[in-house]
Amino acid sequence: MSAHQPAPASTLSITLQILSIVFYTFIAFLCIGLPIAVLPGYVHDQLGFSAVIAGLTIGLQYLATLLSRPMAGRVADGQGTKRAITYGLIGIAASGALTTASALTVELPLLSLLVLLAGRVLLGLAQGLIGVATLSWGIGAVGAENTARVISWNGVASYGAIAIGAPLGVMLADQVNFASLGLVLTALAALALLVIRNKPSLPVVRGERLPFWAAFGRVAPCGVGLTLASIGYGTLTTFVTLFYLEQGWSGAAWCLSAFGVCFIISRLLFVNAVNRFGGYQVAMACMATEALGLALLWLAPNPALALLGAGLAGFGLSLVYPALGVEAIKQVPVSSRGAGLGAYAVFFDLALAISGPLMGAIAVHLGYAWIFCIAALLSLAGVGLALTLSQRARAH
Repeated sequence: MSAHQPAPASTLSITLQILSIVFYTFIAFLCIGLPIAVLPGYVHDQLGFSAVIAGLTIGLQYLATLLSRPMAGRVADGQGTKRAITYGLIGIAASGALTTASALTVELPLLSLLVLLAGRVLLGLAQGLIGVATLSWGIGAVGAENTARVISWNGVASYGAIAIGAPLGVMLADQVNFASLGLVLTALAALALLVIRNKPSLPVVRGERLPFWAAFGRVAPCGVGLTLASIGYGTLTTFVTLFYLEQGWSGAAWCLSAFGVCFIISRLLFVNAVNRFGGYQVAMACMATEALGLALLWLAPNPALALLGAGLAGFGLSLVYPALGVEAIKQVPVSSRGAGLGAYAVFFDLALAISGPLMGAIAVHLGYAWIFCIAALLSLAGVGLALTLSQRARAH
């Protein structure tokens, strides 16, 4: 037997460990995906509220997630990652119950809306807790040298779960009713609570506890790079349909599919690239690839090239989060890993929050094609930032 043969078994063992933890991310994002395509129609058509209120119903969850990041890091560091995930799963179960209650009070539209919004807040808080805790637990379980793999598999679990959940939610609402979505959320959370009950937890790491804003300051340079790259994702998902309409094309949904499929393929194929080449180097290559894809969208004369551009953008963006995340987490002590991960995630949330109004304002004046040019330039600015950070790290 050659000396190299044990390595694949070791790699498989690490991957299985990671998968057993990101399972909770999969459950959380499946529960996020199930109602996401149904909610706007429910609020607008069945409850009779405006499109603005329908948008607020979706956005409130993301706002709750953004605001929960400091608390999530504090709970994961101070009380343990297993307990943080447990709190998150309880929040999902309660969100499911409130979603069902909203459907049962549809004859009282304002009450139904308020109950639904409360459920959305709980789902956002749960996402914040589970997102930070699964990453912290995974890194603690398989070692900091596998940080990029943990982040990569966590991303595959989240994007894959939403891709499964959204059409499944539409089918449930059409074939059964809206109330069934809440029941499924509660059932999935209960299943995950049963699974996690006997799973051994990692001990809480003793040591320096950085306040959230101190951790935020330490990870900010990498976080800004993440924001610059992720604005392209927010731009594509928010405006690609309107861009296609402006061009007189059909099939905008295929653009989103191409982005998502290439995103997942890139993570699966190049999961070890960060360890081999370094976080900053991978981030620069990926942001340059994303910029090329966004530029193709900007200049695309037909849907085929737009599809290629979306695929390249997804392929490039895929590893930016883990690549810069590896470098960001090096800046905080192990005992404050949860705070560091929570602070880093804020920069992705921020990209999604600002891309809509920023690119919407640009589109009003220049047209939808130009927003992809601006997003490409921001991604190239991220390349420059990563190069500067790499040179600074090498100098130190």
